[in-house]
Amino acid sequence: MSTLEAGERTWQEERLERVRRWEDRRSYEDFIDEAAIEELLVRHRSSEPKTVEDILEKARQNATRGALLSPEDVAVLANVQDPQLWQAVFETADWIKRTVYGNRIVLFAPLYVSSPCVNNCAYCGFRSGNRDVQRRTLDMAELRAELTALVRAGHKRLIMVYGEHPASDCEYMCRTVEAAYQVKSGPGEIRRANVNAAPLFVEEYKAVRSVGIGTYQVFQETYHRPTYRKLHPAGTLKGEFDWRVFSLHRAQEAGIDDVALGVLFGLYDWRFELLGLLYHAMALEQAFGVGPHTISYPRLEPALNTPIATGSPHRVSDDDFRKIVAVIRLMCPYTGSILTAQERPELRREVIRQGGVSQMDAGSRIAVGGYAEMDREHVPDRQQFMLADTRSLDDFILDLCREGYLPSFCTAGYREGRTGANFMPLAKHATVKNFCVANGILTFEEYLADYATEPVRRIGRETIIPRYLEWLEANASALAPKVRAHLERMERESRRDLHF
Repeated sequence: MSTLEAGERTWQEERLERVRRWEDRRSYEDFIDEAAIEELLVRHRSSEPKTVEDILEKARQNATRGALLSPEDVAVLANVQDPQLWQAVFETADWIKRTVYGNRIVLFAPLYVSSPCVNNCAYCGFRSGNRDVQRRTLDMAELRAELTALVRAGHKRLIMVYGEHPASDCEYMCRTVEAAYQVKSGPGEIRRANVNAAPLFVEEYKAVRSVGIGTYQVFQETYHRPTYRKLHPAGTLKGEFDWRVFSLHRAQEAGIDDVALGVLFGLYDWRFELLGLLYHAMALEQAFGVGPHTISYPRLEPALNTPIATGSPHRVSDDDFRKIVAVIRLMCPYTGSILTAQERPELRREVIRQGGVSQMDAGSRIAVGGYAEMDREHVPDRQQFMLADTRSLDDFILDLCREGYLPSFCTAGYREGRTGANFMPLAKHATVKNFCVANGILTFEEYLADYATEPVRRIGRETIIPRYLEWLEANASALAPKVRAHLERMERESRRDLHF
Protein backbone atom coordinates (compact mmCIF):
# COMPACT_ATOMS: atom_id res chain seq x y z
CA MET A 1 0.00 0.00 0.00
CA SER A 2 1.32 3.44 -0.97
CA THR A 3 2.23 5.88 1.79
CA LEU A 4 2.48 9.13 -0.17
CA GLU A 5 2.20 12.45 1.60
CA ALA A 6 -0.28 15.08 0.44
CA GLY A 7 2.28 17.04 -1.61
CA GLU A 8 3.51 13.90 -3.33
CA ARG A 9 -0.04 12.83 -4.19
CA THR A 10 -0.84 16.25 -5.62
CA TRP A 11 2.32 16.25 -7.75
CA GLN A 12 1.56 12.78 -9.06
CA GLU A 13 -2.11 13.56 -9.79
CA GLU A 14 -1.27 16.74 -11.69
CA ARG A 15 1.42 15.02 -13.70
CA LEU A 16 -0.79 12.00 -14.35
CA GLU A 17 -3.44 14.27 -15.84
CA ARG A 18 -0.87 15.69 -18.27
CA VAL A 19 0.38 12.19 -19.08
CA ARG A 20 -3.10 10.97 -19.97
CA ARG A 21 -3.69 13.97 -22.19
CA TRP A 22 -0.50 13.07 -24.05
CA GLU A 23 -1.65 9.45 -24.38
CA ASP A 24 -4.99 10.56 -25.80
CA ARG A 25 -3.22 12.64 -28.47
CA ARG A 26 -0.27 10.40 -29.30
CA SER A 27 0.40 9.75 -32.96
CA TYR A 28 2.70 6.73 -32.60
CA GLU A 29 1.25 3.33 -33.42
CA ASP A 30 1.38 0.44 -30.97
CA PHE A 31 4.26 -1.91 -31.69
CA ILE A 32 3.55 -4.58 -29.07
CA ASP A 33 0.93 -7.15 -30.07
CA GLU A 34 0.83 -9.74 -27.29
CA ALA A 35 -1.21 -12.26 -29.25
CA ALA A 36 1.06 -12.06 -32.28
CA ILE A 37 4.18 -12.53 -30.13
CA GLU A 38 2.71 -15.51 -28.33
CA GLU A 39 1.66 -17.04 -31.65
CA LEU A 40 5.18 -16.61 -33.05
CA LEU A 41 6.69 -18.39 -30.06
CA VAL A 42 4.24 -21.28 -30.37
CA ARG A 43 4.67 -21.59 -34.14
CA HIS A 44 8.45 -21.78 -33.85
CA ARG A 45 8.54 -24.01 -30.80
CA SER A 46 10.50 -26.61 -32.77
CA SER A 47 12.82 -25.93 -35.70
CA GLU A 48 15.26 -27.99 -37.72
CA PRO A 49 18.98 -27.50 -36.95
CA LYS A 50 19.48 -26.24 -40.52
CA THR A 51 16.99 -23.43 -39.85
CA VAL A 52 18.95 -22.36 -36.78
CA GLU A 53 22.26 -22.57 -38.63
CA ASP A 54 20.87 -20.37 -41.42
CA ILE A 55 19.81 -17.76 -38.84
CA LEU A 56 23.29 -17.79 -37.31
CA GLU A 57 24.81 -17.17 -40.73
CA LYS A 58 22.32 -14.35 -41.32
CA ALA A 59 23.29 -12.83 -37.94
CA ARG A 60 26.97 -12.90 -38.94
CA GLN A 61 26.18 -11.12 -42.19
CA ASN A 62 24.09 -8.56 -40.31
CA ALA A 63 27.12 -7.63 -38.19
CA THR A 64 28.59 -5.61 -41.06
CA ARG A 65 25.38 -4.27 -42.53
CA GLY A 66 23.53 -3.33 -39.35
CA ALA A 67 20.34 -5.24 -40.03
CA LEU A 68 18.23 -6.71 -37.27
CA LEU A 69 17.10 -10.30 -37.14
CA SER A 70 13.39 -10.74 -37.83
CA PRO A 71 10.87 -11.58 -35.08
CA GLU A 72 10.57 -15.04 -36.66
CA ASP A 73 14.34 -15.52 -36.38
CA VAL A 74 14.35 -14.53 -32.73
CA ALA A 75 11.39 -16.79 -31.95
CA VAL A 76 13.32 -19.71 -33.46
CA LEU A 77 16.45 -18.95 -31.43
CA ALA A 78 14.52 -18.46 -28.20
CA ASN A 79 13.08 -21.97 -28.56
CA VAL A 80 16.32 -23.83 -29.30
CA GLN A 81 16.78 -26.89 -27.07
CA ASP A 82 19.89 -28.57 -28.47
CA PRO A 83 23.00 -27.71 -26.33
CA GLN A 84 25.25 -27.96 -29.39
CA LEU A 85 23.16 -25.39 -31.23
CA TRP A 86 23.31 -23.11 -28.19
CA GLN A 87 27.08 -23.41 -28.23
CA ALA A 88 26.99 -22.22 -31.83
CA VAL A 89 24.78 -19.30 -30.75
CA PHE A 90 27.30 -18.34 -28.05
CA GLU A 91 30.21 -18.51 -30.46
CA THR A 92 28.33 -16.36 -32.97
CA ALA A 93 27.50 -13.76 -30.31
CA ASP A 94 31.18 -13.46 -29.34
CA TRP A 95 32.23 -13.22 -33.00
CA ILE A 96 29.69 -10.46 -33.71
CA LYS A 97 30.76 -8.43 -30.70
CA ARG A 98 34.45 -8.65 -31.63
CA THR A 99 33.62 -7.83 -35.25
CA VAL A 100 31.59 -4.73 -34.38
CA TYR A 101 33.29 -3.38 -31.23
CA GLY A 102 36.59 -5.20 -30.90
CA ASN A 103 37.70 -7.11 -27.83
CA ARG A 104 37.26 -4.25 -25.40
CA ILE A 105 34.93 -3.73 -22.43
CA VAL A 106 33.72 -0.21 -21.62
CA LEU A 107 33.57 0.50 -17.88
CA PHE A 108 31.16 2.75 -16.01
CA ALA A 109 29.67 3.24 -12.55
CA PRO A 110 26.03 3.60 -11.48
CA LEU A 111 25.38 6.58 -9.22
CA TYR A 112 22.08 6.47 -7.33
CA VAL A 113 21.18 10.11 -6.75
CA SER A 114 17.71 9.75 -5.22
CA SER A 115 15.46 6.98 -3.91
CA PRO A 116 12.10 8.62 -3.03
CA CYS A 117 9.52 7.53 -5.61
CA VAL A 118 5.78 8.06 -6.01
CA ASN A 119 5.37 4.70 -7.75
CA ASN A 120 4.54 1.45 -6.00
CA CYS A 121 5.99 -1.23 -8.30
CA ALA A 122 5.62 -4.64 -6.69
CA TYR A 123 9.20 -5.80 -7.40
CA CYS A 124 11.09 -2.62 -6.38
CA GLY A 125 12.74 -2.00 -3.04
CA PHE A 126 12.19 1.74 -3.52
CA ARG A 127 8.41 1.42 -4.01
CA SER A 128 6.39 3.98 -2.09
CA GLY A 129 4.69 1.33 0.06
CA ASN A 130 7.94 -0.19 1.37
CA ARG A 131 8.23 1.06 4.95
CA ASP A 132 11.56 -0.70 5.53
CA VAL A 133 13.61 1.47 3.14
CA GLN A 134 15.16 4.84 3.96
CA ARG A 135 14.28 7.63 1.51
CA ARG A 136 17.16 9.87 0.53
CA THR A 137 17.82 12.54 -2.08
CA LEU A 138 21.42 13.75 -2.24
CA ASP A 139 22.00 17.43 -1.67
CA MET A 140 24.75 19.13 -3.66
CA ALA A 141 27.42 18.60 -0.99
CA GLU A 142 26.56 14.90 -0.68
CA LEU A 143 26.51 14.55 -4.46
CA ARG A 144 29.96 16.14 -4.77
CA ALA A 145 31.29 13.71 -2.15
CA GLU A 146 29.96 10.77 -4.18
CA LEU A 147 31.37 12.15 -7.41
CA THR A 148 34.75 12.83 -5.84
CA ALA A 149 34.95 9.25 -4.57
CA LEU A 150 34.15 7.94 -8.06
CA VAL A 151 36.70 10.20 -9.77
CA ARG A 152 39.41 9.24 -7.29
CA ALA A 153 38.76 5.57 -8.07
CA GLY A 154 39.39 6.27 -11.76
CA HIS A 155 35.87 6.45 -13.20
CA LYS A 156 35.14 8.67 -16.18
CA ARG A 157 31.64 7.56 -17.11
CA LEU A 158 28.44 7.36 -15.03
CA ILE A 159 24.84 6.27 -15.23
CA MET A 160 22.98 8.58 -12.86
CA VAL A 161 19.82 6.99 -11.43
CA TYR A 162 16.78 8.91 -10.16
CA GLY A 163 13.47 8.03 -8.55
CA GLU A 164 10.26 9.53 -9.93
CA HIS A 165 9.43 12.18 -7.35
CA PRO A 166 8.94 15.94 -7.05
CA ALA A 167 12.28 16.22 -5.19
CA SER A 168 14.12 14.70 -8.17
CA ASP A 169 12.25 16.34 -11.02
CA CYS A 170 13.69 17.55 -14.31
CA GLU A 171 15.20 20.67 -12.75
CA TYR A 172 17.00 18.60 -10.09
CA MET A 173 18.26 16.20 -12.75
CA CYS A 174 19.73 19.10 -14.72
CA ARG A 175 21.47 20.55 -11.65
CA THR A 176 22.97 17.22 -10.64
CA VAL A 177 24.21 16.38 -14.16
CA GLU A 178 25.86 19.82 -14.33
CA ALA A 179 27.48 19.11 -10.96
CA ALA A 180 28.85 15.81 -12.26
CA TYR A 181 30.81 17.61 -14.95
CA GLN A 182 32.18 20.21 -12.51
CA VAL A 183 33.87 17.85 -10.05
CA LYS A 184 37.62 17.48 -10.60
CA SER A 185 40.15 15.64 -8.48
CA GLY A 186 43.79 15.60 -9.55
CA PRO A 187 43.87 14.48 -13.20
CA GLY A 188 40.43 12.90 -12.91
CA GLU A 189 36.99 14.03 -14.04
CA ILE A 190 33.62 12.72 -15.18
CA ARG A 191 33.48 12.99 -18.95
CA ARG A 192 30.05 11.52 -19.60
CA ALA A 193 26.93 11.31 -17.46
CA ASN A 194 24.23 9.03 -18.81
CA VAL A 195 20.82 8.99 -17.13
CA ASN A 196 18.41 6.31 -15.96
CA ALA A 197 15.20 8.06 -14.97
CA ALA A 198 11.46 8.26 -15.46
CA PRO A 199 9.84 9.17 -18.77
CA LEU A 200 9.65 12.90 -19.46
CA PHE A 201 7.74 15.32 -21.64
CA VAL A 202 9.50 16.60 -24.76
CA GLU A 203 10.29 19.99 -23.25
CA GLU A 204 11.80 18.28 -20.21
CA TYR A 205 13.96 16.05 -22.39
CA LYS A 206 15.17 19.21 -24.16
CA ALA A 207 16.19 20.70 -20.81
CA VAL A 208 18.11 17.56 -19.84
CA ARG A 209 19.76 17.46 -23.25
CA SER A 210 20.92 21.06 -22.81
CA VAL A 211 23.16 20.13 -19.86
CA GLY A 212 25.04 17.56 -21.92
CA ILE A 213 23.74 14.17 -20.87
CA GLY A 214 24.87 11.10 -22.79
CA THR A 215 22.38 8.28 -23.20
CA TYR A 216 18.86 8.44 -21.73
CA GLN A 217 17.83 5.05 -20.41
CA VAL A 218 14.25 3.93 -19.70
CA PHE A 219 13.54 0.28 -18.96
CA GLN A 220 10.09 -0.93 -19.91
CA GLU A 221 10.40 -3.62 -17.18
CA THR A 222 7.97 -5.88 -19.06
CA TYR A 223 6.37 -5.60 -22.50
CA HIS A 224 3.49 -7.89 -21.50
CA ARG A 225 0.57 -5.55 -20.77
CA PRO A 226 -1.38 -7.84 -18.39
CA THR A 227 1.76 -8.39 -16.30
CA TYR A 228 2.59 -4.69 -16.49
CA ARG A 229 -0.85 -3.76 -15.15
CA LYS A 230 -0.57 -6.32 -12.36
CA LEU A 231 2.81 -5.04 -11.13
CA HIS A 232 2.29 -1.29 -11.59
CA PRO A 233 -0.84 -0.08 -9.77
CA ALA A 234 -3.39 1.99 -11.62
CA GLY A 235 -3.38 5.63 -10.63
CA THR A 236 0.43 5.79 -10.49
CA LEU A 237 2.67 7.34 -13.12
CA LYS A 238 4.40 4.02 -13.72
CA GLY A 239 1.01 2.43 -14.29
CA GLU A 240 0.68 4.14 -17.70
CA PHE A 241 2.07 1.57 -20.17
CA ASP A 242 1.75 3.73 -23.29
CA TRP A 243 3.41 6.73 -21.65
CA ARG A 244 6.40 4.57 -20.77
CA VAL A 245 6.69 2.49 -23.93
CA PHE A 246 6.89 5.66 -26.07
CA SER A 247 9.21 7.49 -23.67
CA LEU A 248 12.23 7.13 -25.93
CA HIS A 249 10.24 8.27 -28.95
CA ARG A 250 9.72 11.57 -27.10
CA ALA A 251 13.41 11.68 -26.19
CA GLN A 252 14.28 11.37 -29.87
CA GLU A 253 11.77 14.12 -30.68
CA ALA A 254 13.65 16.33 -28.22
CA GLY A 255 16.99 15.68 -29.90
CA ILE A 256 18.37 13.04 -27.52
CA ASP A 257 19.66 10.70 -30.17
CA ASP A 258 21.26 8.12 -27.87
CA VAL A 259 18.55 6.15 -26.09
CA ALA A 260 18.67 2.84 -24.24
CA LEU A 261 16.26 -0.05 -23.77
CA GLY A 262 15.99 -2.58 -20.99
CA VAL A 263 13.80 -5.31 -19.51
CA LEU A 264 13.67 -6.62 -15.97
CA PHE A 265 13.86 -10.30 -16.79
CA GLY A 266 11.87 -12.46 -14.41
CA LEU A 267 8.57 -10.59 -14.45
CA TYR A 268 7.22 -12.55 -17.43
CA ASP A 269 8.38 -15.20 -19.93
CA TRP A 270 11.88 -14.22 -21.07
CA ARG A 271 11.18 -15.34 -24.64
CA PHE A 272 8.29 -12.90 -24.91
CA GLU A 273 10.44 -10.10 -23.49
CA LEU A 274 13.18 -10.71 -26.06
CA LEU A 275 10.66 -10.15 -28.83
CA GLY A 276 9.36 -7.06 -27.02
CA LEU A 277 12.87 -5.60 -27.08
CA LEU A 278 13.21 -6.40 -30.77
CA TYR A 279 9.88 -4.79 -31.67
CA HIS A 280 10.88 -1.72 -29.64
CA ALA A 281 14.19 -1.44 -31.51
CA MET A 282 12.33 -1.85 -34.81
CA ALA A 283 9.85 0.88 -33.87
CA LEU A 284 12.67 3.34 -33.09
CA GLU A 285 14.41 2.46 -36.35
CA GLN A 286 11.19 2.98 -38.30
CA ALA A 287 10.36 6.33 -36.67
CA PHE A 288 13.83 7.89 -36.46
CA GLY A 289 16.27 5.73 -38.40
CA VAL A 290 18.19 5.28 -35.14
CA GLY A 291 17.89 2.22 -32.96
CA PRO A 292 18.86 1.80 -29.30
CA HIS A 293 22.42 2.76 -28.35
CA THR A 294 22.43 0.11 -25.62
CA ILE A 295 20.25 -2.71 -24.31
CA SER A 296 20.33 -3.82 -20.66
CA TYR A 297 18.98 -7.07 -19.26
CA PRO A 298 18.89 -6.97 -15.45
CA ARG A 299 17.30 -9.94 -13.70
CA LEU A 300 14.82 -9.79 -10.87
CA GLU A 301 16.97 -9.63 -7.71
CA PRO A 302 16.21 -9.82 -3.97
CA ALA A 303 15.35 -6.53 -2.29
CA LEU A 304 14.46 -5.66 1.29
CA ASN A 305 10.81 -6.50 2.11
CA THR A 306 10.04 -7.40 -1.53
CA PRO A 307 8.81 -11.00 -1.67
CA ILE A 308 7.97 -11.05 -5.39
CA ALA A 309 11.69 -10.73 -6.13
CA THR A 310 12.22 -14.30 -4.97
CA GLY A 311 8.72 -15.68 -5.59
CA SER A 312 8.09 -14.85 -9.24
CA PRO A 313 7.20 -17.91 -11.38
CA HIS A 314 9.20 -16.37 -14.23
CA ARG A 315 12.57 -16.07 -12.50
CA VAL A 316 15.38 -16.60 -14.99
CA SER A 317 17.98 -19.34 -14.44
CA ASP A 318 21.68 -18.80 -15.13
CA ASP A 319 21.41 -21.01 -18.22
CA ASP A 320 18.53 -18.99 -19.63
CA PHE A 321 20.28 -15.75 -18.74
CA ARG A 322 23.25 -16.74 -20.89
CA LYS A 323 20.83 -17.42 -23.75
CA ILE A 324 19.13 -14.04 -23.34
CA VAL A 325 22.39 -12.10 -23.57
CA ALA A 326 23.58 -14.02 -26.63
CA VAL A 327 20.31 -13.66 -28.53
CA ILE A 328 20.25 -9.91 -27.87
CA ARG A 329 23.68 -9.64 -29.48
CA LEU A 330 22.54 -11.64 -32.51
CA MET A 331 19.25 -9.84 -32.98
CA CYS A 332 20.64 -6.31 -32.66
CA PRO A 333 24.34 -6.46 -33.60
CA TYR A 334 25.08 -2.73 -33.49
CA THR A 335 23.80 -2.03 -29.99
CA GLY A 336 25.90 -1.83 -26.84
CA SER A 337 25.21 -4.76 -24.50
CA ILE A 338 25.31 -3.95 -20.76
CA LEU A 339 26.05 -6.65 -18.17
CA THR A 340 25.70 -5.29 -14.64
CA ALA A 341 27.17 -6.10 -11.25
CA GLN A 342 23.87 -7.68 -10.25
CA GLU A 343 25.43 -10.91 -11.51
CA ARG A 344 28.07 -12.99 -9.70
CA PRO A 345 31.71 -12.56 -10.80
CA GLU A 346 32.01 -16.11 -12.13
CA LEU A 347 28.82 -15.77 -14.19
CA ARG A 348 29.95 -12.41 -15.54
CA ARG A 349 33.17 -14.03 -16.77
CA GLU A 350 31.18 -16.70 -18.62
CA VAL A 351 28.66 -14.29 -20.11
CA ILE A 352 31.36 -11.94 -21.42
CA ARG A 353 32.80 -14.85 -23.40
CA GLN A 354 29.45 -16.27 -24.53
CA GLY A 355 27.15 -13.29 -24.92
CA GLY A 356 28.92 -10.53 -26.80
CA VAL A 357 28.93 -8.08 -23.87
CA SER A 358 30.43 -4.64 -24.57
CA GLN A 359 29.79 -2.58 -21.40
CA MET A 360 29.98 -3.40 -17.67
CA ASP A 361 29.88 -1.53 -14.38
CA ALA A 362 32.59 -2.12 -11.81
CA GLY A 363 33.45 -0.97 -8.30
CA SER A 364 29.73 -0.34 -7.94
CA ARG A 365 27.70 0.76 -4.94
CA ILE A 366 23.96 1.26 -5.37
CA ALA A 367 22.99 2.58 -1.96
CA VAL A 368 22.20 6.30 -2.16
CA GLY A 369 25.36 7.82 -0.71
CA GLY A 370 27.15 4.48 -1.00
CA TYR A 371 30.43 5.63 -2.57
CA ALA A 372 31.23 7.72 0.49
CA GLU A 373 31.07 4.42 2.43
CA MET A 374 32.90 2.09 0.03
CA ASP A 375 33.88 -0.30 2.82
CA ARG A 376 30.19 -1.26 3.15
CA GLU A 377 29.32 -3.60 0.30
CA HIS A 378 25.60 -3.58 1.08
CA VAL A 379 23.31 -1.09 2.80
CA PRO A 380 20.01 -2.97 2.34
CA ASP A 381 17.69 -0.25 3.59
CA ARG A 382 19.17 2.26 1.10
CA GLN A 383 19.36 -0.06 -1.95
CA GLN A 384 16.85 -0.84 -4.68
CA PHE A 385 18.11 -4.45 -4.84
CA MET A 386 21.24 -6.46 -3.96
CA LEU A 387 24.47 -6.60 -5.94
CA ALA A 388 26.33 -9.87 -6.44
CA ASP A 389 29.64 -8.42 -7.69
CA THR A 390 31.11 -5.93 -5.23
CA ARG A 391 34.76 -6.17 -6.33
CA SER A 392 36.77 -2.95 -6.49
CA LEU A 393 37.30 -1.33 -9.87
CA ASP A 394 40.98 -2.28 -9.78
CA ASP A 395 40.28 -5.93 -8.96
CA PHE A 396 37.72 -6.06 -11.75
CA ILE A 397 40.17 -4.58 -14.26
CA LEU A 398 42.84 -7.08 -13.24
CA ASP A 399 40.38 -9.88 -13.97
CA LEU A 400 39.56 -8.40 -17.39
CA CYS A 401 43.26 -8.16 -18.24
CA ARG A 402 43.91 -11.75 -17.25
CA GLU A 403 41.12 -12.75 -19.63
CA GLY A 404 42.76 -10.73 -22.42
CA TYR A 405 40.23 -7.90 -22.73
CA LEU A 406 41.02 -4.22 -23.18
CA PRO A 407 39.43 -2.18 -20.34
CA SER A 408 38.16 1.12 -21.71
CA PHE A 409 36.92 4.37 -20.15
CA CYS A 410 36.28 5.92 -23.55
CA THR A 411 33.75 8.74 -23.88
CA ALA A 412 35.18 10.26 -27.06
CA GLY A 413 32.37 9.13 -29.33
CA TYR A 414 29.82 11.23 -27.47
CA ARG A 415 32.02 14.29 -27.33
CA GLU A 416 33.09 14.07 -30.97
CA GLY A 417 29.52 13.86 -32.18
CA ARG A 418 29.48 10.12 -32.91
CA THR A 419 25.94 9.72 -31.59
CA GLY A 420 22.57 8.87 -33.07
CA ALA A 421 22.59 8.99 -36.85
CA ASN A 422 26.33 9.77 -36.85
CA PHE A 423 27.11 6.73 -34.70
CA MET A 424 24.85 4.15 -36.29
CA PRO A 425 26.65 3.85 -39.67
CA LEU A 426 29.94 3.20 -37.84
CA ALA A 427 28.38 0.52 -35.66
CA LYS A 428 26.22 -0.97 -38.39
CA HIS A 429 29.17 -1.38 -40.75
CA ALA A 430 31.54 -2.61 -38.01
CA THR A 431 34.07 0.24 -38.36
CA VAL A 432 33.43 1.83 -34.96
CA LYS A 433 35.81 -0.71 -33.36
CA ASN A 434 38.79 1.17 -34.78
CA PHE A 435 37.88 4.22 -32.71
CA CYS A 436 36.88 2.00 -29.79
CA VAL A 437 40.23 0.23 -29.58
CA ALA A 438 42.33 3.37 -30.19
CA ASN A 439 40.52 5.42 -27.57
CA GLY A 440 40.31 2.42 -25.25
CA ILE A 441 44.11 2.12 -25.23
CA LEU A 442 44.51 5.81 -24.36
CA THR A 443 41.95 5.81 -21.56
CA PHE A 444 43.35 2.58 -20.14
CA GLU A 445 46.81 4.15 -20.02
CA GLU A 446 45.30 7.06 -18.09
CA TYR A 447 43.98 4.58 -15.55
CA LEU A 448 47.35 2.81 -15.37
CA ALA A 449 49.22 6.07 -14.84
CA ASP A 450 46.87 7.63 -12.31
CA TYR A 451 45.00 4.95 -10.35
CA ALA A 452 46.15 1.36 -10.94
CA THR A 453 47.83 -0.90 -8.42
CA GLU A 454 51.18 -2.36 -9.43
CA PRO A 455 49.77 -5.74 -10.62
CA VAL A 456 47.30 -4.00 -12.93
CA ARG A 457 49.94 -1.53 -14.15
CA ARG A 458 52.32 -4.37 -14.95
CA ILE A 459 49.90 -6.54 -16.93
CA GLY A 460 48.40 -3.48 -18.61
CA ARG A 461 51.68 -2.11 -19.92
CA GLU A 462 53.48 -5.38 -20.55
CA THR A 463 50.64 -7.36 -22.10
CA ILE A 464 47.35 -5.56 -22.84
CA ILE A 465 48.46 -2.30 -24.44
CA PRO A 466 51.14 -3.95 -26.63
CA ARG A 467 48.59 -6.56 -27.74
CA TYR A 468 46.05 -3.95 -28.83
CA LEU A 469 48.66 -1.74 -30.46
CA GLU A 470 49.53 -4.78 -32.57
CA TRP A 471 45.83 -5.20 -33.34
CA LEU A 472 45.69 -1.58 -34.55
CA GLU A 473 48.78 -2.10 -36.72
CA ALA A 474 47.05 -5.06 -38.37
CA ASN A 475 43.52 -3.65 -38.63
CA ALA A 476 43.70 0.18 -38.58
CA SER A 477 47.27 0.94 -39.57
CA ALA A 478 46.66 4.67 -40.06
CA LEU A 479 45.57 5.03 -36.42
CA ALA A 480 48.37 3.01 -34.84
CA PRO A 481 51.21 5.61 -35.11
CA LYS A 482 48.86 8.34 -33.88
CA VAL A 483 48.00 6.28 -30.80
CA ARG A 484 51.71 5.67 -30.14
CA ALA A 485 52.37 9.41 -30.45
CA HIS A 486 49.57 10.18 -28.00
CA LEU A 487 50.95 7.63 -25.54
CA GLU A 488 54.36 9.31 -25.72
CA ARG A 489 52.79 12.73 -25.11
CA MET A 490 50.87 11.37 -22.14
CA GLU A 491 54.12 10.17 -20.57
CA ARG A 492 56.31 13.12 -21.60
CA GLU A 493 53.88 15.97 -20.91
CA SER A 494 51.47 14.31 -18.42
CA ARG A 495 48.71 15.04 -20.93
CA ARG A 496 45.26 13.55 -20.47
CA ASP A 497 42.12 13.22 -22.60
CA LEU A 498 43.90 12.75 -25.90
CA HIS A 499 41.38 11.02 -28.13
CA PHE A 500 40.06 10.46 -31.63
